[in-house]
Amino acid sequence: MQLARMLALVSAATAWQAAAQTWDTSGNNLLNGTYYFREVIYAGDDAGDLSEAIALYGNISFDGGGKYSITCQALDSNSAYSYGVPVAQSYAVNGTYSISASGYGFLSSPVSSGDYVYGLVSQQGIFAGSSTESGFYDLFIAAPLSTPLPANATFKGTYWMADMDLSGGSPPYAISSMFQLNADGAGNLGNVALTGYVGGYGSTVVTQTAAGVKYFFSNGGANVAFPSPSNATLIAGTKYLYFSPDGSFVFGGSPQSWDFLVGVRVASGTPSFGGLYYQAGIDQDDSQLASGYASFDTYYGSLNANAGKIIGHQRVQDVSSTYSAGYTYSDAYSVKSDGTYSNPAMRYVVGAGGVRIGSGIGPYLGINVAVPAPAFSGSGVFLNPAGVVNAASSAPFTAGIAPGEFITLYGLNLAPDTQAASTVPFPTTLDGVQVTVNGLPAPIYYASPGQISAIVPYAVGSSIARIQVINNETASNTVTMFVNLTAPGVFTVPAGGIGYGAVLHADYSLVTPQNPAQVGETVSVYLTGLGTVNPLVPDGSAGPAGPLSQTANTIAAYIGGQTATVTYAGLAPQLAGLYQINVTVPSGVSSGDNSLGISGPDSYAAEALISVGAGASASASPAAQSAARKLPTSSPLVRRPMPRLFSKQALGAAASPTAPASH
Repeated sequence: MQLARMLALVSAATAWQAAAQTWDTSGNNLLNGTYYFREVIYAGDDAGDLSEAIALYGNISFDGGGKYSITCQALDSNSAYSYGVPVAQSYAVNGTYSISASGYGFLSSPVSSGDYVYGLVSQQGIFAGSSTESGFYDLFIAAPLSTPLPANATFKGTYWMADMDLSGGSPPYAISSMFQLNADGAGNLGNVALTGYVGGYGSTVVTQTAAGVKYFFSNGGANVAFPSPSNATLIAGTKYLYFSPDGSFVFGGSPQSWDFLVGVRVASGTPSFGGLYYQAGIDQDDSQLASGYASFDTYYGSLNANAGKIIGHQRVQDVSSTYSAGYTYSDAYSVKSDGTYSNPAMRYVVGAGGVRIGSGIGPYLGINVAVPAPAFSGSGVFLNPAGVVNAASSAPFTAGIAPGEFITLYGLNLAPDTQAASTVPFPTTLDGVQVTVNGLPAPIYYASPGQISAIVPYAVGSSIARIQVINNETASNTVTMFVNLTAPGVFTVPAGGIGYGAVLHADYSLVTPQNPAQVGETVSVYLTGLGTVNPLVPDGSAGPAGPLSQTANTIAAYIGGQTATVTYAGLAPQLAGLYQINVTVPSGVSSGDNSLGISGPDSYAAEALISVGAGASASASPAAQSAARKLPTSSPLVRRPMPRLFSKQALGAAASPTAPASH
C-alpha cells in the first residue's frame, strides 16, 4: 500500500519515566462539597474466589482544592460479626485528589496508603472509578448530595436498576440482576419483578418477585426493604440508595454485604445516547466454571458513542492476569424507545439525563455505569482536554499514549489553515505549528484549525505526558495523559477504528469479505501504538528496509479469540509513523468476520475485524469470537494482598505524592 493511502487513514480518522511531570489539577474544583459514596473492594485468587471484601459507604467531602475527608461505615468480611451477621464500624480518613481539566484523575485510596482510585468526573458531577493499579479489585462511585436533602417525595416514578452481588464469595454464587422500581413518592415500591443470572446456573434466566417493597429516607439516603423469603434467589434485605442532584441516577448497596447497585430514572420518550461517556464497572466471566475457575475484573475508562457505533476503552484490573492493562474495543447499539438495548454479554438501559447502566447476561455477569462527560470549551489556541486519541483506532483519551504512537489532537484554532507534510522525516514545525510532548518536539503529518496528526517522540519516557500545541508562537492549554509501554490501535478501512482492519495479503491487496484471508496464510496488519523499537530511528522517519526495526515489546495477536503466530512486529518498512505486524491465520477460526486482537505487555486492542475465507476449519465458539477480555499473562505489576482496613498504614492514607508513580 502506498504511503499516501496509509496516511490518509490517519488524517481522515474521525474526528512513565518522566518524573519531572505532574498531573494537571485544574479540574479539582469539579469535586466540591459533600457527596454520598460507596466503594466495594474485593481480594481473591485466580479461580475468582474471594478471600476478603470491604464495603465503605457514607459521606465524602471535597474542598475543591485537592483534599477530601471521609466519614462513613466500613464493612469488612474479615472483621466483626454479631450472630453470624457482619457488623459495620465507623471509619474516618482524610486524603487528597488530583483531577485534570477533562475530569480524569485520581484519589488517594481510603484504605491503602500509596494506592489510588482512578476515575472521571461526569457532566453531573458524578465520580466513577476503580483502583486498577493497586492489585485489588473495586468499584467507587460518588455523587453530590442535594440541597435540600432528598426525601420520600423525591423518589417518585420508574427506575431501572442493576445489581452485582458477589457476597457469596465464590463464582457459582455470584448474582447479576436487573429490575424496575416504581416509586409512588410516599414510601411504596409495590411488587418488584427481577430477572437475572447466577454464576452456577450459566445462561439460565432466574426470576424472583419481591412483594410489598417499601422505602423511607434518612439523612438524604433511601432505605429500601426487600423481603427475605427462603427462595429470594436474586435480592433480599435492606439496600441503601443515593441519588444524583437531578434524581436521574441512583446507586448504593447493602449495609450488611458487598453488592453494588446502580440505576437510572426512565426517560420520557427515547433517550439520547451519544458523545463522550465516562464509565466504570465489574465483570465476572463464569463461562469456564466447569474447568474450576472464573475470570474477574474491575475497571474504569471512557467511550465515544456515535450513530450506533462505540469505540471504548477500559483500564482493567484482571484477576486471571494478576495485573492491570488497557483494553480498547468496539461495539454497536440501537436504543429502543424504552431506553434498552443489549449485546451478547450485557443488557443496557439509557435513562433520563443520558446515563447508561448495564447488567451482565449469564454466564458473563457484570455491572456497568456510563455517565456523560462534561462539555469542553476554550478560547484562543485550545486543545480539547479529552481530545487526544489514537489515530488508528480512535481509542478515547483514557487509553493514554505510547512512544512512537500516531495520535490525533482535536481543538480550536490549532493551525492557521490545513496542510500536510510533503517530506519524510515529518517536520516538527508545519505551517508554523508545533506540538510538544513533555517539551520534546513531535513530528507532524497533518495540521488544520480543528485537528492535528502527530507522532509521540520515542524519548517521551513513561508515567505522565504533558501535551501542548503552539500555533505561530501562541501556546495552547496543556493536556496531561498517562504514558504506557504500548497503546495498540489497528487502522481500519474506512478510517475511524470500527470495521475491517487495514490488513494486506502478500500481493499487497486488501483483505476484505470479497478477498478474505485464509487459514495458514500470513497477512500484514498496519497499526500504531506498539512503543519503542530496535534499532531506534529518528522521530518521524520511515521504517528502515534493512535491518528492520522491530518492537522492543513482545506483541501478540488473536483472530476470533484464537492465538495467531506473529512472525514480525516492528516499523513498517519505508513508511513513516506506521507499525506492521505479520500474522498467520490460525486453525480453529470460523469463516466470515472475526475479531482482530493485538496485545502488548500492558494493553489489548480488539476494535477491528478481519475476514476469513470459507476454507477455515470448524467455527469457534461465540465466547471465543467475542474475546471480551483476553489479556496478556505476564507483567511486572503483581497483585498485592488486600490492605487491612484499620491498620496504621490505612489510617495514614491522607498523604500522597503529586502524582502516582506508575499507571
